[in-house]
Amino acid sequence: KSISIVSDRSCRGLMMIPSYVKPQKIEQIPKINLLQLCNCESHNTAPEWPDLTEADDEIEELFNKIDKQMPQAIIDDIEEATSAEESTAVIINPKTEYCAGDQLQIKVTAYDSTGTRKSYGGDYLRARIYSPATNSSASGSIMDKKDGTYLVTFTLFWEGSVRVSILLMHPSEAISALWRGRNEGFANIKYTGNFTSATEYVNTDLDTDEELCRYVDKRDREAFYCIKPRHYPCEALTHMNSVNRDHSYLTEVEQQLINRSNIGLEISKDLKPVTKKNGADKEVWPGLLSSDPKWIFPLQCVESPTLPHDKIHQKRQTESVLKGEKVVPYGGFHVVDYFNHTEDEMQSWQKTLLAINLEKFIYIQWKKHTFPFVSKTFYSIKEDAYMARQIDQVGGGENTIIVLTLGQHFRPFPLRVFIRSAINVRKAVERLLIRSPRTKVIIKEENARDMDIDMERFSDFHGYVQYLLLRDIFHGLDVGFVDVLDMTIAYACDVIHPPQEVFGEHR
Repeated sequence: KSISIVSDRSCRGLMMIPSYVKPQKIEQIPKINLLQLCNCESHNTAPEWPDLTEADDEIEELFNKIDKQMPQAIIDDIEEATSAEESTAVIINPKTEYCAGDQLQIKVTAYDSTGTRKSYGGDYLRARIYSPATNSSASGSIMDKKDGTYLVTFTLFWEGSVRVSILLMHPSEAISALWRGRNEGFANIKYTGNFTSATEYVNTDLDTDEELCRYVDKRDREAFYCIKPRHYPCEALTHMNSVNRDHSYLTEVEQQLINRSNIGLEISKDLKPVTKKNGADKEVWPGLLSSDPKWIFPLQCVESPTLPHDKIHQKRQTESVLKGEKVVPYGGFHVVDYFNHTEDEMQSWQKTLLAINLEKFIYIQWKKHTFPFVSKTFYSIKEDAYMARQIDQVGGGENTIIVLTLGQHFRPFPLRVFIRSAINVRKAVERLLIRSPRTKVIIKEENARDMDIDMERFSDFHGYVQYLLLRDIFHGLDVGFVDVLDMTIAYACDVIHPPQEVFGEHR
């Protein structure tokens, strides 16, 4: 008797034939990809959920907490927006010389382009001090007085001449527009789903009454959908990609506000360098005198290049820190030391990555989080799941470190999508620490990124809001934070993939 295992049209199968049976010719089935439009769940396509839960109440509470802090500034003329040229920065505690550990305080007063003083706050500022002679830099803290003035505070860590930089990243009028536009809908990003079968190749448009495939996590209420192709099951969806739509929620004036020529403008250009002498009894380390994490960095920043798969790039001290450890990073940052496997020819860096050091007993696995994930190239949706579900699959232990990063890929979408995902991740971490309390969990926050790439979708303002929310959502939980936003501000590094030195040279 012969035994056969034959595939259906949705997969490639094998036929097992005993040696005494005459072999049969196996016909190769061509692999054809059907592309369909996909997106996040909108109000018109969302599944019918049961009654509101405690999580829904928490989402609204967190959203409203941020919403109350946002400026409500709508203008018809760009001259009415805050102007870096007209605004002023004045040292309010001037000294001839400062000592190590002293505070340097600066008052910023906002004016519009007509020279009229602003009566409300909400401008997005960025502050740092730096010394080219010592190749050092550090960030500062900013307090919004809500009346058009700001208090900027620096701790002076090193000896020598110190320069000050205070940038107007976005005026309050741009912040108001970015906040409104982000939460109006999902139209700024277009997703395409790749359905794999052996029939036809078709592209369709979202403006259709056709049936939808809904991919719903009923427990955590995270979901997305695709137009259902004819003769294809919803399970045939294998890959997705995304592109930016030719769409904007902003007015013409608002779009001018987020033009590159109006981003990251210097307010403190008239400030003279201050001098710090070595008058302290002991060296002052970042974080000693401030509740905010602060970092000292060398000054030069060049974007990290795309690294070839066969190269090993490790940060200093990595082996000593990770000896005997299992590291499981999830999220949106690149792992540059991995074993190159190419089972899936459609995706590149987004695939699951592995790195093993047999001498030091280090095992590293990197997996991306699933939707929303922004990538022009196709990536598999079969390998991964929502971050909370992936954490649930980790056994944990005292030699296991989990590094989480979520943020950059959420920026183009309404904030409630991010809040829900972050809450689900927190709950998953809570479950992990119950079953394995010695597992180390680290949250790597978002870094600053380019100022000339689609500010409506990817402005650092969106990242800063998410930064504040993560601190709130994970407050009180036994997790560590890597404040990469603060690190890259101190470093003056505004590229999406910072160089290795940003993380290896700080103190």
